[in-house]
Amino acid sequence: MEWLIDVAYFFGGAFLVNAVPHFVSGTMGQAFQSPFAKPPGIGLSSARVNVLWGAFNAAVGYVLVLRVGAFDPHSTLQVAAVGVGGLLMALFLAHHFGKLHGGDLAR
Repeated sequence: MEWLIDVAYFFGGAFLVNAVPHFVSGTMGQAFQSPFAKPPGIGLSSARVNVLWGAFNAAVGYVLVLRVGAFDPHSTLQVAAVGVGGLLMALFLAHHFGKLHGGDLAR
């Protein structure tokens, strides 16, 4: 069942990347989209909500990467699983938030 650990690392990378925009926007005091807004993912949530949502995502990412299995930073497969999960989440977020903030020029 080694592949399940790699799946956990993949999703861990996705959660870690998702933590960044929420935590940064929140600490800057800016409202930002979150799953708790109306409509979810499109409307704005307060800075405090985003700090908490970013911290939650970071905690989940930490657990998935460093507490599931025995993550080895020298293992190319394990690092790649985290990296690919993070990269795919970053591309999704760039597309989703780009439409809302004018950064998606390839319409």
